[in-house]
Amino acid sequence: MRRSLYQCQSYTEQHVGDESDYEPQTICEHLQYLFALLQNSNRKYIDPSGLVKALGLDTGQQQDAQEFSKLFLSLLEDTLSKQRNSSLQNVIQQQFCGQFSYVTVCTQCSRSSARPSRFYELELNIQGHKNLTDCIIEFLKEEKLDGDNRYFCESCQSKQSATRRIRLHSLPPTLNLQLMRFVFDRQTGHKKKLNTYISFPEQLDMGVFLEGKGDQRCVYELSAVLIHRGVSAYSGHYIAHVKDPCTGDWYKFNDEEIEKMEGKKLHLGTEEDIAETAKSQTKKPKCSKGYHCSRNAYMLVYRLQEQCSSDSTKLTVEVPAFLKRLVDRDNQKFEEWCVEMSDMRKQSVDKGKAKHEEVKELYELLPVKDGDPYEFISLEWLKKWLDDSTATKEIDNSSFLCSHGKLHPDKVGECKRISVQAAQQLYNRYGGGPRLECSSLCRECVEQRCRVLRLKNQLNEDYKEVSNLVKQTPSENGFWIGKTSLRSWRQLALEQLETDEQETKHSNGETNGQGPNAIHSKEFSSENSEGNEEDMKVLNEDIVCSHGGLRIVENERKLVSAEVWAKLKTYFSNAPEFPQNQAPCQQCLTLEQEEKDNEAVSKMMAQEQKNQLPNLFQDKNRPTLTKWPQDTDILYIVPVFFVDEWKKFIRRPTKTSPVSNVGNSLLLCPHGGFMFTYESLLNGDTQHIALLWPSEWNIISRLFIVDQAISIRLCQESTSTGSAPQYITEPDLCWECREGFIFQQQRDLREYAQATIYIRKVIDDKMDTTPEPNASSSDAEEDKEETPKADEEIDPHLSQLQNGSKRIKLDESISTSAVPALVTNMTKAGGIRRSTRHRKLRGEKALIVSANQTLKELKIQIMHAFSVAPFDQNLSINGKSLTDDMATLGSLGVIPESVICLKADEPIADYSAMDDVFQVGMPEEGFKGTGLLGH
Repeated sequence: MRRSLYQCQSYTEQHVGDESDYEPQTICEHLQYLFALLQNSNRKYIDPSGLVKALGLDTGQQQDAQEFSKLFLSLLEDTLSKQRNSSLQNVIQQQFCGQFSYVTVCTQCSRSSARPSRFYELELNIQGHKNLTDCIIEFLKEEKLDGDNRYFCESCQSKQSATRRIRLHSLPPTLNLQLMRFVFDRQTGHKKKLNTYISFPEQLDMGVFLEGKGDQRCVYELSAVLIHRGVSAYSGHYIAHVKDPCTGDWYKFNDEEIEKMEGKKLHLGTEEDIAETAKSQTKKPKCSKGYHCSRNAYMLVYRLQEQCSSDSTKLTVEVPAFLKRLVDRDNQKFEEWCVEMSDMRKQSVDKGKAKHEEVKELYELLPVKDGDPYEFISLEWLKKWLDDSTATKEIDNSSFLCSHGKLHPDKVGECKRISVQAAQQLYNRYGGGPRLECSSLCRECVEQRCRVLRLKNQLNEDYKEVSNLVKQTPSENGFWIGKTSLRSWRQLALEQLETDEQETKHSNGETNGQGPNAIHSKEFSSENSEGNEEDMKVLNEDIVCSHGGLRIVENERKLVSAEVWAKLKTYFSNAPEFPQNQAPCQQCLTLEQEEKDNEAVSKMMAQEQKNQLPNLFQDKNRPTLTKWPQDTDILYIVPVFFVDEWKKFIRRPTKTSPVSNVGNSLLLCPHGGFMFTYESLLNGDTQHIALLWPSEWNIISRLFIVDQAISIRLCQESTSTGSAPQYITEPDLCWECREGFIFQQQRDLREYAQATIYIRKVIDDKMDTTPEPNASSSDAEEDKEETPKADEEIDPHLSQLQNGSKRIKLDESISTSAVPALVTNMTKAGGIRRSTRHRKLRGEKALIVSANQTLKELKIQIMHAFSVAPFDQNLSINGKSLTDDMATLGSLGVIPESVICLKADEPIADYSAMDDVFQVGMPEEGFKGTGLLGH
């Protein structure tokens, strides 16, 4: 095949210059160049990225080796068939293609029919077999066709029992044998690998299996073995063993690692060391001489013994002249690169020697003698300076400075004290700074640190003394302190001291609380965890009102003696101070009185409105459209949101603002028309409106601002047969907006994404209607009707509507132009109107689907959920069968919360069909590392 590829015409061959970079264009050109490089290149291995790109392969996915071989040979066959040279057009067929026939014989009339076919490899079932010969015999054995699988005989003109077998006619010079190790497990619904031992010979006589060849022998010699390492069908690694036809040596190819085997024999022992459980371990059987035994062999390649001749003239393949030039040019570039790498290594060695001499020279100058001047330098920089692998940067001491621009006391441990002579040479060679002399240590930071440490040590004693003094009754000259502040003052003092300590640190020099003070912090924090209920920042802020005065609530503060307050002032000099005779904030007192007056007015207003509209509040004696009341011919309509907000005010007049506006514009379109018909209100749209008696409307008109009155009137229309009731709304219905509203509803049901549907398995045409015992708590909570609290503290925005959907809170200030969108959103929030939320039944499972996915994709999901193959699934919704696999769920009428019935047929023993469906339906991520993506 390589010799034939070299003979292929190449457009690039005529346009290759000595200086231009060669870029193959076609697959044949890529293979030509790749083979030439493999044959004559000086490189250890060749990068096939060009060929990979030309084939359009995705390097992020692995493909089954046998399947790739089949597709690659088909591609080469198609490519070479377009060559002008007739001797090249059939190279693939002559080298790899064989002939066999499917022969069917009628049992009744003995008529024989044959269907010829070509093959590039023989796929052999290994389950239940121990050697290759048994696998080939099963491949060719006779199969009986009877029962439902009978054969239609053209002679008998009816279905008859028959026999069928495969008859081999011719074999190619290179025979590929595929050992079917990956099979489908119906119990788990996944592929599994058969890790059983199979023995195969070094010489294989296929003459006994050929028909019409007489005594002619077709002896093949083992040429290559492909190993699949790994116990699973979804992970593993391919390793190839290939025999050199010239020398007879065997080589193992493991990616870029190539290993020549000792001697002239194939050794597979090391490839059988796979990790497996003790339960599945089996002892390796003994192999006869001339045989090999493997539990991982995946593909076998045999070459006709005549083709395995050691005649060097037959095996030598000459590289075309233009490819030789290209390989020579690549070798030249490779050698130049090697020389360049060698020079770089030499330069690195020379640089290292120079650095070694420099370090040796300065190392003796670094130590400081007693009494001599010194400087501080970064210890981290010195480490990098001593490291030959990193480039030395200029000295940077900025991270060691405090806010005063001097050496911070906490950073002394990160510096190294060196002599002035050594520092001078380092700064001269590498630069940087600032230089930190022996007098650079910051005196202010040291003093501040000492002060904080003294106060921390004093804090424990002060805390004990304050705790004892607080228990005593204060004199007349006491001070007010917040109870929360009194509980947590020690923690506040500690935090403030730590803040003072942090302020002395540079932004780059924080120690993150480590050091001796961190122990005190943890100690105080654990002792005062109970007193830290509120996030206190300043002492006494808990008794300061919004106006800056003393809060009026007396039970939140405590009176302490002047001695206690003096102790606290040492830690909190800026804390708000309130003497015992300090009067509470007058503004707060005024506001408190106004609030009490307003609450009284609101209670009176709520009681008055409740007395005037008792039935509306208690939801009694309400008119309905399903049975029109006899004593009136007109009913009035208001938004249910208005009624909910009004009831909320009546229940909690002191906590809720009174309702002033009815807000009927919410139910009108931008043109001022009503958005609902009488029929739509009967069919469920009443969830958005509340009906009022005329007397109630008169009261509401007096109590509230009405932007637009909405009513529905009963009229009697005369007909030829008498009179018929007619219902008229005022304002009239706006058909244009109503149609758009309905269209939006229908589109929402057909264009959903990530919605939940339920699959209910039917057994013997019966469904189990028992609720699932482990129903989620969220379902139970949403099904449960919320009960009013003891203090009637119920939020109408979270109350349940009759159809189980949550109401949407609407702002009273919404403009009229936003009404259609709001009404649509109210419908969306409820979804599909149902009286109750769907409750899962036993044997039912929920799936997440989208409207644009196909029925076939849904069947794949069902297969994983119920372990039922797609072709065994009979699906129906509302009694209608779902059969079009390519149709989308939206077009089939599958909407959110739908229930689809699944009836499973009896499983069939067609493992290969199940295998095909499973491969097509599985997500690609599931096959990474296994090579099962070649569909």
